[in-house]
Amino acid sequence: MKLKKLSIFLLFIMLVSLVFSGCSSASNNKEDKSATKELKEVNVLLDWYPNAVHSFLYAAEEQGYFKEAGLKVNLITPAGTDDGIKLVAAGKADLAISYPKQIILARGENIPIKSVGAIVRSSLNQLMVRKDSGVKTLKDLEGKKVGYASFDIDKETVKAMVAQAGGDPSKVEFVDVGYDLMPGIETKQVDAIIGGYINHEKILLEKKGIELETFAPSDFGVPNNYELAFVASDDTIKNNNDTIQAFLGAAKKGFEYTQKNPDKALDLILKAQNESFPLDEETEKKSLEILLPLMENESGKFLSQDKENWNNNIKWLKDKNLLQADVDSKDVFQ
Repeated sequence: MKLKKLSIFLLFIMLVSLVFSGCSSASNNKEDKSATKELKEVNVLLDWYPNAVHSFLYAAEEQGYFKEAGLKVNLITPAGTDDGIKLVAAGKADLAISYPKQIILARGENIPIKSVGAIVRSSLNQLMVRKDSGVKTLKDLEGKKVGYASFDIDKETVKAMVAQAGGDPSKVEFVDVGYDLMPGIETKQVDAIIGGYINHEKILLEKKGIELETFAPSDFGVPNNYELAFVASDDTIKNNNDTIQAFLGAAKKGFEYTQKNPDKALDLILKAQNESFPLDEETEKKSLEILLPLMENESGKFLSQDKENWNNNIKWLKDKNLLQADVDSKDVFQ
């Protein structure tokens, strides 16, 4: 009789355990589904196809930093380099990577966007001159041809540099080569180009055996500018700033990971490369080596921004008659 009662008691204990185990499992499944649902979707437009400068974003994704921040981040390749500002302003994207001078010009046209984080702390866009062109100093650009990609900012940059070097900018011939900067200088259609990046075009050209002299605008009176920055609309900053800060926090972790593990971060970019824009591993490796010291250095931490930097560039654009309206730096960056 005692044995029968003990068996019934043990059976009761087993049933209770199963019930609670089932409840716990259901509860855990519910929590897992809930956690997935709670991830906030964030659409981020890149400035171009995935390449070395975006390594920190793919590292943040792969390491789970975005998920830890409660975000599901979609990294989107734009159709054009000027899409970011337009789509963010129109509420079609939450964040985008764009160009600081373009951000200032957009604000001058009352487009409601701001920079929320500087990615590269100095200009990658530098004047590249063929060594066999006979140009030793920028004054020697007089009578030479400079190719540019349709942007007046680039043309005015070269003029300012030549003037600072004691040359006559009116004697420089500018050739609008569109996006054919590399073919233009390769075929000697032009002697120099502006609009090419030291971490991309310069590497590729030198790989083809073309020797170049490179001149940084900031060495010739042009104010230093951030090369790339994250932008968000005024509306997103006002109503979803927590999401922006969560994204930036995760992005910083991605950058720290990339600093410590550049090869692993680079592998992520190579896996993410777009078939329309295939990457050369050696080029991207050199690019990342150039970029990392320019993304965080004595001028500031990664993603930090400086009011003086923005003010200097606003004034320069205004002085060059490229910015028609008055723009205050507080309306340009957060």
